Amino acid sequence: MKKPNEIKFVFTGSVGAGKTCAIASISEVDPVATEVKSSEKEVLKHKQTTTVAMDYGYITLENSERLYLYGTPGQRRFDFMCHILTKGALGLIILINNSTEDPLAELDYYLNLNAAFLLENPAIIGVTHFDISDTPGIEDYYAALDERGDAWPVIRVDAREKEDVNILLHVLVAALEHG
Repeated sequence: MKKPNEIKFVFTGSVGAGKTCAIASISEVDPVATEVKSSEKEVLKHKQTTTVAMDYGYITLENSERLYLYGTPGQRRFDFMCHILTKGALGLIILINNSTEDPLAELDYYLNLNAAFLLENPAIIGVTHFDISDTPGIEDYYAALDERGDAWPVIRVDAREKEDVNILLHVLVAALEHG
């Protein structure tokens, strides 16, 4: 059972979108990571290692509460971890690698995967790798969300940058506070 002053957010998204980097950039402790050398050709297109269980870190807020950060694996064969890790979470950060073949399809996939969670909880979409590909643009993501009837915020982000990850977290907290 979750203690009253525990806040849990989950990072999810496609392989190479920056989930591990995002948690590492902001966690005040060295994150627990389950990175292993990848053997899948599709993963190797993006990076040499991959998360196989989860990433975990935390930050302490001004009121001494802890914000626990969990990251899911990006490989679809580990999708079940998303359902495990979102239990007790208050919000979801979906990171989409803009340099993949079809990033809007990736967004659709992760929104569908987490549809039950998102009925009760907010999300924010962080689009990474704009330095590699600037299309689709942010307006294309909003159009795709609008087609689905979703109204989640979309932010261009570099998951390696603490300030960018902080913005994601602040926007998600604002969504929680203002419903």
